[in-house]
Amino acid sequence: MGFDTSRSNVAYNDLVIVFMGHDSMLPVTVKQGEITQTKFGALKHNELVGHEFGAKFNCTKGWVYILQPTPELWTTTLPHRTQILYAPDIAMITFQLELKPGSVVCESGTGSGSLSHAIIRTVAPTGHLHTVEFNQDRYEKAGVEFENHGLSKNVTIYHRDVINDGFPVENAADAVFLDIPRPDEALPQAAKALKSSGGRICSFSPCIEQTQRFCALLRRPGSGFRDVETIEIVRKSHNVKRVNIPVADIGLGNPEVKQHVLSDKGPLNYAYETGDDLAIGHVIVRTNQEAGKPCKPPKRQKVENVDSQESNSEASGNVQQKKGPEDKGYTAPSATKFGYSFRTCIAPKEIYGHTGYLTFASYCPEVCLDLDWCQ
Repeated sequence: MGFDTSRSNVAYNDLVIVFMGHDSMLPVTVKQGEITQTKFGALKHNELVGHEFGAKFNCTKGWVYILQPTPELWTTTLPHRTQILYAPDIAMITFQLELKPGSVVCESGTGSGSLSHAIIRTVAPTGHLHTVEFNQDRYEKAGVEFENHGLSKNVTIYHRDVINDGFPVENAADAVFLDIPRPDEALPQAAKALKSSGGRICSFSPCIEQTQRFCALLRRPGSGFRDVETIEIVRKSHNVKRVNIPVADIGLGNPEVKQHVLSDKGPLNYAYETGDDLAIGHVIVRTNQEAGKPCKPPKRQKVENVDSQESNSEASGNVQQKKGPEDKGYTAPSATKFGYSFRTCIAPKEIYGHTGYLTFASYCPEVCLDLDWCQ
């Protein structure tokens, strides 16, 4: 079974994904008589044959899941020969290039084949991928993988330098993807590979200087490219955290109780009662009666009770202070202390995970005057 077929049960020579956790997966090709060691014990291949995909498989020290291979699972488990593209970037590339079954795509920089598998799955069964790899060792290994995964009918890999030799096809591609150190030098070759009716182009560059040169070349008059856009995809994980928030008491539980507090600047009147129809400004802004201007109340000010408050106010004119982190504001004597407890998402202070910049553009050959415009 390959990436282009589906079956309910495992058979010999099948590529399966051994799932031991979300951050621990292993690709295994089922061979007769072989054994694969995992952190949960030995995995005997003969016992895998006939096992249902997606079901648990008991090992000597635990259990694992046996999953069918998909481009997404292959991206997380493939052997890295180069830096690869991951699911967020791959999803944006296939969407922005407007790929669909039957599309013809040219790719420069096969690398480890992460994006190649996703493109083949998208353009199958009638589309085709022409992928070019400059490195001999990576070219040979990628070709073997395509053959073993049953994808050879939808992909052709070439060992060549796309800058000097160009793509193997001309006027045939619906989309071109460039993942090379100098994408601006390969732009004329990409324009020749695209169909005369137009198409889309994408360049992946980890360096902003490469992206700037590529965008400047795309925007030159007579280039034939329009709608230039650069996107950076950064993965941001939110942490789930339980938060307790006390409910503010903006009124008095007892309607007969009035709060009259004196400060060194004059009396501050807090005659808020439960059920009073008060505007927001009356709640959060308090009036200094001497100055006649709004002022913020002093911090950690606490109203005790009517009797002690009046006696303290008459004797010293000072306001009772409360120290400690538990003081959350003004609380009426008869108010009940309660709050909300809920789970929320907390964004990280710093965001990691930059992989590169994706530059997209549309090719309009009717406005392209000369394919040698960037020479």
